[in-house]
Amino acid sequence: MEEIAAVYARSLFEVAQEQNKLDTIREQLGQFADALSDNRELQVFFFSPYFSTTEKEDGLDRAVSDAEPILVNFLKLLIENHRTPVIFRVRRVVDELWQQENKLLPVTVTSAVALDQATVSQIGDRIAEQTGRKVELSAIVEPDILGGLVVRVGNSILDASIRNRLEQLRKQVARA
Repeated sequence: MEEIAAVYARSLFEVAQEQNKLDTIREQLGQFADALSDNRELQVFFFSPYFSTTEKEDGLDRAVSDAEPILVNFLKLLIENHRTPVIFRVRRVVDELWQQENKLLPVTVTSAVALDQATVSQIGDRIAEQTGRKVELSAIVEPDILGGLVVRVGNSILDASIRNRLEQLRKQVARA
């Protein structure tokens, strides 16, 4: 299923990119996926084999108004091919492709106490400078780390927390 979703997502992404509607399509796809995620009846309707393709397309026309024709055609294609359940994976892949296209790098700074915005921004600026990418920055407060910082840059983690240092020390003492 993952590969099918990737094929559909890449196709949607490329068409949206060609027509300079990438941001709009991404946003509307997200809104549709969120609506499906939040409403069990919609999921049953669109995912169930008990409803015909025609019924689903009519329901889509009623449910989705003012959407880009590209997205509506894409959703109808999913319905016709009985692939509507992959919509959540398609959204995730489109988001990943969009982040790569815009050179966005997700960065999360976790600290034991709330950091002032200037400090968090400075960390983000440093990472952006070193990676050459636009940083999508978020800050989280997690008292469990006791002190220090945990910085997640994409898939990499820099753990300079006191909790991590204590755990390392505990392992060294256990080995000795």
